[in-house]
Amino acid sequence: MVAVVAIVAVVVVVRFLGSDAEPRPVARSATPTPMQTPTPTPTGHALDDRGYDLAGLPTVDVFAVIPALPVDDDPEGGTTGEVARPVPAGAPVFAEPGEEPVAALPYSLPYEGSIVPIIERERHWVRVLLVGRSGLPSEGTSGQLTGWLRAADVQISPLDTTIEVSISAGTIDIVTASGRERVPGEFAWGTEATPTPIGRTFVMMVRTASSLAYTRGHPIVYLAVQSSTLDGFGGIDVAITAFHYHDTHTGQISNGCIRVGTDAINRLTQVPPGTTVRVLP
Repeated sequence: MVAVVAIVAVVVVVRFLGSDAEPRPVARSATPTPMQTPTPTPTGHALDDRGYDLAGLPTVDVFAVIPALPVDDDPEGGTTGEVARPVPAGAPVFAEPGEEPVAALPYSLPYEGSIVPIIERERHWVRVLLVGRSGLPSEGTSGQLTGWLRAADVQISPLDTTIEVSISAGTIDIVTASGRERVPGEFAWGTEATPTPIGRTFVMMVRTASSLAYTRGHPIVYLAVQSSTLDGFGGIDVAITAFHYHDTHTGQISNGCIRVGTDAINRLTQVPPGTTVRVLP
Protein backbone atom coordinates (compact mmCIF):
# COMPACT_ATOMS: atom_id res chain seq x y z
CA MET A 1 0.00 0.00 0.00
CA VAL A 2 1.16 3.59 -0.63
CA ALA A 3 1.29 5.82 2.41
CA VAL A 4 -0.19 9.21 1.74
CA VAL A 5 1.00 12.08 3.89
CA ALA A 6 -1.27 15.05 4.28
CA ILE A 7 0.54 18.35 4.33
CA VAL A 8 -1.08 21.18 6.17
CA ALA A 9 -0.61 24.39 4.29
CA VAL A 10 -0.36 27.44 6.42
CA VAL A 11 -0.53 30.83 4.77
CA VAL A 12 0.67 33.78 6.69
CA VAL A 13 -1.22 36.93 5.96
CA VAL A 14 0.35 40.13 7.13
CA ARG A 15 -1.62 43.27 7.62
CA PHE A 16 0.01 46.52 8.65
CA LEU A 17 -1.98 48.57 11.12
CA GLY A 18 0.82 50.97 11.70
CA SER A 19 4.56 50.60 11.95
CA ASP A 20 4.38 48.38 15.06
CA ALA A 21 1.79 45.84 13.78
CA GLU A 22 2.71 42.12 14.22
CA PRO A 23 1.97 39.60 11.51
CA ARG A 24 -0.91 37.25 12.40
CA PRO A 25 -0.89 33.69 10.96
CA VAL A 26 -4.17 32.28 9.63
CA ALA A 27 -4.32 28.43 9.30
CA ARG A 28 -6.37 26.87 6.49
CA SER A 29 -7.99 23.46 6.80
CA ALA A 30 -5.90 20.35 6.10
CA THR A 31 -6.02 18.76 2.65
CA PRO A 32 -8.26 15.59 2.81
CA THR A 33 -6.34 12.31 2.83
CA PRO A 34 -7.33 10.08 -0.11
CA MET A 35 -8.79 6.71 1.02
CA GLN A 36 -8.20 3.54 -0.94
CA THR A 37 -11.45 1.74 -1.97
CA PRO A 38 -11.54 -1.71 -0.30
CA THR A 39 -11.63 -4.73 -2.56
CA PRO A 40 -14.93 -6.69 -2.07
CA THR A 41 -14.48 -10.07 -0.44
CA PRO A 42 -15.98 -12.94 -2.48
CA THR A 43 -18.97 -14.58 -0.79
CA GLY A 44 -18.57 -18.36 -0.82
CA HIS A 45 -17.51 -20.42 -3.81
CA ALA A 46 -16.66 -18.90 -7.15
CA LEU A 47 -19.16 -18.45 -9.96
CA ASP A 48 -19.53 -21.33 -12.41
CA ASP A 49 -21.25 -20.15 -15.58
CA ARG A 50 -20.39 -23.10 -17.81
CA GLY A 51 -23.09 -24.87 -19.77
CA TYR A 52 -23.83 -28.51 -18.94
CA ASP A 53 -25.68 -31.21 -20.82
CA LEU A 54 -28.15 -32.69 -18.33
CA ALA A 55 -29.24 -35.53 -20.62
CA GLY A 56 -26.39 -37.83 -19.61
CA LEU A 57 -26.72 -37.25 -15.85
CA PRO A 58 -28.76 -39.39 -13.45
CA THR A 59 -32.02 -37.80 -12.32
CA VAL A 60 -32.47 -36.94 -8.65
CA ASP A 61 -35.80 -38.56 -7.83
CA VAL A 62 -37.20 -40.82 -5.14
CA PHE A 63 -35.79 -43.94 -6.84
CA ALA A 64 -32.28 -42.55 -7.35
CA VAL A 65 -29.20 -44.00 -5.68
CA ILE A 66 -26.32 -41.61 -6.41
CA PRO A 67 -23.11 -42.45 -4.48
CA ALA A 68 -21.40 -39.27 -5.69
CA LEU A 69 -23.81 -37.13 -3.65
CA PRO A 70 -23.24 -36.87 0.12
CA VAL A 71 -25.60 -37.51 2.99
CA ASP A 72 -26.42 -34.67 5.36
CA ASP A 73 -23.43 -34.00 7.64
CA ASP A 74 -25.44 -31.81 10.03
CA PRO A 75 -28.82 -33.51 10.52
CA GLU A 76 -29.58 -31.37 13.59
CA GLY A 77 -29.04 -28.14 11.64
CA GLY A 78 -31.71 -25.79 10.37
CA THR A 79 -32.49 -24.20 7.01
CA THR A 80 -32.44 -20.67 5.63
CA GLY A 81 -36.25 -20.52 5.59
CA GLU A 82 -36.23 -20.72 1.79
CA VAL A 83 -36.86 -23.31 -0.89
CA ALA A 84 -35.34 -23.66 -4.34
CA ARG A 85 -36.96 -25.00 -7.50
CA PRO A 86 -35.05 -25.54 -10.75
CA VAL A 87 -35.76 -23.34 -13.73
CA PRO A 88 -37.84 -25.09 -16.44
CA ALA A 89 -34.69 -26.37 -18.17
CA GLY A 90 -33.63 -28.16 -14.97
CA ALA A 91 -30.52 -27.76 -12.82
CA PRO A 92 -27.22 -29.63 -12.63
CA VAL A 93 -26.49 -30.99 -9.15
CA PHE A 94 -22.99 -30.88 -7.69
CA ALA A 95 -21.36 -32.74 -4.83
CA GLU A 96 -19.15 -29.67 -4.34
CA PRO A 97 -19.11 -26.31 -6.13
CA GLY A 98 -16.39 -26.10 -8.75
CA GLU A 99 -16.47 -29.79 -9.57
CA GLU A 100 -18.32 -31.44 -12.45
CA PRO A 101 -22.05 -32.06 -11.87
CA VAL A 102 -23.02 -35.59 -10.87
CA ALA A 103 -26.81 -35.47 -11.31
CA ALA A 104 -29.70 -33.40 -12.63
CA LEU A 105 -32.76 -32.06 -10.82
CA PRO A 106 -35.71 -31.47 -13.19
CA TYR A 107 -38.28 -28.71 -12.85
CA SER A 108 -40.92 -31.33 -12.04
CA LEU A 109 -40.98 -35.03 -11.16
CA PRO A 110 -43.72 -37.68 -11.29
CA TYR A 111 -43.48 -38.12 -7.52
CA GLU A 112 -42.48 -34.50 -6.90
CA GLY A 113 -39.43 -33.63 -4.81
CA SER A 114 -38.15 -30.82 -7.04
CA ILE A 115 -38.99 -28.11 -4.47
CA VAL A 116 -36.14 -28.42 -1.97
CA PRO A 117 -35.17 -26.61 1.25
CA ILE A 118 -32.01 -24.51 1.26
CA ILE A 119 -29.64 -25.32 4.13
CA GLU A 120 -26.81 -23.03 3.06
CA ARG A 121 -26.90 -20.00 0.77
CA GLU A 122 -24.04 -18.24 -0.95
CA ARG A 123 -23.90 -15.56 -3.63
CA HIS A 124 -23.59 -18.04 -6.50
CA TRP A 125 -24.60 -21.34 -4.88
CA VAL A 126 -27.18 -22.95 -2.63
CA ARG A 127 -26.83 -26.20 -0.74
CA VAL A 128 -30.09 -28.14 -0.50
CA LEU A 129 -31.71 -31.31 0.79
CA LEU A 130 -32.68 -33.77 -1.94
CA VAL A 131 -34.86 -36.82 -2.48
CA GLY A 132 -33.18 -40.11 -3.31
CA ARG A 133 -30.28 -41.82 -1.57
CA SER A 134 -26.50 -41.86 -1.62
CA GLY A 135 -26.46 -45.60 -0.97
CA LEU A 136 -28.42 -48.51 0.45
CA PRO A 137 -28.64 -49.42 4.14
CA SER A 138 -27.50 -52.97 3.36
CA GLU A 139 -24.27 -51.42 2.03
CA GLY A 140 -23.79 -49.30 5.13
CA THR A 141 -25.12 -45.99 3.79
CA SER A 142 -28.17 -44.11 5.01
CA GLY A 143 -29.23 -40.56 5.73
CA GLN A 144 -30.75 -37.52 4.09
CA LEU A 145 -29.30 -36.77 0.63
CA THR A 146 -27.82 -33.31 -0.07
CA GLY A 147 -26.24 -31.45 -2.97
CA TRP A 148 -25.28 -28.04 -4.37
CA LEU A 149 -27.16 -26.07 -7.03
CA ARG A 150 -26.08 -22.92 -8.82
CA ALA A 151 -28.18 -19.93 -7.80
CA ALA A 152 -28.67 -19.04 -11.47
CA ASP A 153 -30.35 -22.42 -12.10
CA VAL A 154 -33.09 -22.10 -9.47
CA GLN A 155 -36.00 -19.96 -8.37
CA ILE A 156 -35.77 -19.13 -4.66
CA SER A 157 -38.87 -18.51 -2.54
CA PRO A 158 -39.44 -18.01 1.20
CA LEU A 159 -40.97 -20.92 3.11
CA ASP A 160 -40.41 -20.68 6.84
CA THR A 161 -42.78 -23.49 7.91
CA THR A 162 -41.26 -26.41 9.83
CA ILE A 163 -42.90 -29.58 11.13
CA GLU A 164 -41.11 -30.52 14.34
CA VAL A 165 -41.55 -34.01 15.78
CA SER A 166 -40.27 -34.92 19.25
CA ILE A 167 -40.39 -38.67 19.79
CA SER A 168 -39.46 -38.44 23.48
CA ALA A 169 -42.08 -35.76 24.18
CA GLY A 170 -44.70 -37.35 21.95
CA THR A 171 -45.46 -34.07 20.20
CA ILE A 172 -45.80 -32.76 16.66
CA ASP A 173 -45.66 -28.99 16.16
CA ILE A 174 -46.00 -26.80 13.09
CA VAL A 175 -43.61 -23.89 13.59
CA THR A 176 -43.77 -20.62 11.65
CA ALA A 177 -42.58 -17.07 12.22
CA SER A 178 -45.90 -16.35 13.93
CA GLY A 179 -45.57 -19.13 16.50
CA ARG A 180 -45.89 -22.82 17.32
CA GLU A 181 -49.04 -24.83 16.67
CA ARG A 182 -49.50 -28.20 18.40
CA VAL A 183 -50.87 -30.90 16.10
CA PRO A 184 -53.54 -32.82 18.08
CA GLY A 185 -53.36 -36.46 19.12
CA GLU A 186 -50.83 -39.17 19.80
CA PHE A 187 -48.59 -40.79 17.20
CA ALA A 188 -46.64 -43.99 16.63
CA TRP A 189 -43.04 -44.24 15.43
CA GLY A 190 -40.50 -46.81 14.24
CA THR A 191 -39.35 -49.90 16.10
CA GLU A 192 -35.71 -50.46 17.07
CA ALA A 193 -35.26 -52.64 13.97
CA THR A 194 -36.93 -50.09 11.67
CA PRO A 195 -36.44 -46.72 13.37
CA THR A 196 -37.88 -43.41 12.24
CA PRO A 197 -34.93 -41.44 10.78
CA ILE A 198 -33.75 -38.66 13.10
CA GLY A 199 -32.77 -35.24 11.77
CA ARG A 200 -33.91 -32.83 9.09
CA THR A 201 -35.74 -33.71 5.91
CA PHE A 202 -38.68 -32.24 3.98
CA VAL A 203 -42.10 -32.94 2.54
CA MET A 204 -41.66 -34.55 -0.88
CA MET A 205 -45.35 -34.68 -1.75
CA VAL A 206 -48.87 -35.06 -0.38
CA ARG A 207 -50.84 -37.76 -2.18
CA THR A 208 -53.61 -40.26 -1.61
CA ALA A 209 -52.69 -43.93 -2.13
CA SER A 210 -55.96 -45.78 -2.62
CA SER A 211 -54.15 -49.13 -2.57
CA LEU A 212 -53.15 -48.67 1.08
CA ALA A 213 -56.29 -49.64 2.98
CA TYR A 214 -54.88 -48.74 6.39
CA THR A 215 -54.86 -45.03 5.51
CA ARG A 216 -58.68 -45.10 5.27
CA GLY A 217 -58.61 -42.82 2.25
CA HIS A 218 -56.60 -40.07 3.93
CA PRO A 219 -53.75 -38.42 1.98
CA ILE A 220 -50.19 -39.36 2.91
CA VAL A 221 -47.45 -36.80 3.61
CA TYR A 222 -44.41 -38.41 1.96
CA LEU A 223 -40.98 -37.34 3.22
CA ALA A 224 -37.67 -37.14 1.35
CA VAL A 225 -35.70 -39.30 3.80
CA GLN A 226 -35.84 -43.08 3.55
CA SER A 227 -35.41 -45.92 6.04
CA SER A 228 -31.99 -46.37 7.63
CA THR A 229 -32.40 -50.16 7.73
CA LEU A 230 -34.60 -51.15 4.78
CA ASP A 231 -33.44 -51.10 1.15
CA GLY A 232 -37.02 -51.39 -0.05
CA PHE A 233 -40.52 -51.95 1.21
CA GLY A 234 -43.77 -53.39 -0.15
CA GLY A 235 -42.12 -54.92 -3.18
CA ILE A 236 -40.46 -51.74 -4.49
CA ASP A 237 -36.88 -50.49 -4.31
CA VAL A 238 -37.59 -47.54 -2.03
CA ALA A 239 -38.39 -47.32 1.68
CA ILE A 240 -40.01 -43.91 2.02
CA THR A 241 -40.96 -42.51 5.41
CA ALA A 242 -44.17 -40.54 5.82
CA PHE A 243 -46.88 -39.15 8.05
CA HIS A 244 -50.00 -41.22 7.49
CA TYR A 245 -53.24 -42.20 9.16
CA HIS A 246 -53.51 -45.58 10.89
CA ASP A 247 -56.12 -46.95 13.27
CA THR A 248 -53.29 -47.87 15.65
CA HIS A 249 -51.16 -44.78 16.18
CA THR A 250 -49.53 -45.01 19.59
CA GLY A 251 -46.10 -46.30 20.61
CA GLN A 252 -42.99 -47.70 18.96
CA ILE A 253 -44.63 -50.00 16.43
CA SER A 254 -44.14 -48.79 12.84
CA ASN A 255 -41.71 -49.58 10.03
CA GLY A 256 -40.33 -46.06 10.31
CA CYS A 257 -43.33 -43.96 9.36
CA ILE A 258 -45.11 -41.67 11.79
CA ARG A 259 -48.67 -42.91 12.22
CA VAL A 260 -51.24 -40.34 13.30
CA GLY A 261 -54.96 -39.93 13.85
CA THR A 262 -57.60 -38.19 11.76
CA ASP A 263 -57.21 -34.67 13.15
CA ALA A 264 -53.43 -34.78 12.81
CA ILE A 265 -53.31 -36.02 9.23
CA ASN A 266 -55.97 -33.49 8.21
CA ARG A 267 -53.70 -30.70 9.48
CA LEU A 268 -50.40 -32.09 8.23
CA THR A 269 -51.66 -32.51 4.67
CA GLN A 270 -52.19 -28.75 4.48
CA VAL A 271 -48.46 -27.96 4.35
CA PRO A 272 -46.86 -27.35 0.93
CA PRO A 273 -44.17 -29.48 -0.73
CA GLY A 274 -40.70 -28.44 0.38
CA THR A 275 -41.77 -27.86 3.99
CA THR A 276 -38.92 -28.69 6.35
CA VAL A 277 -39.42 -31.56 8.79
CA ARG A 278 -37.24 -32.04 11.87
CA VAL A 279 -37.48 -35.29 13.82
CA LEU A 280 -35.96 -35.14 17.29
CA PRO A 281 -35.17 -38.20 19.46
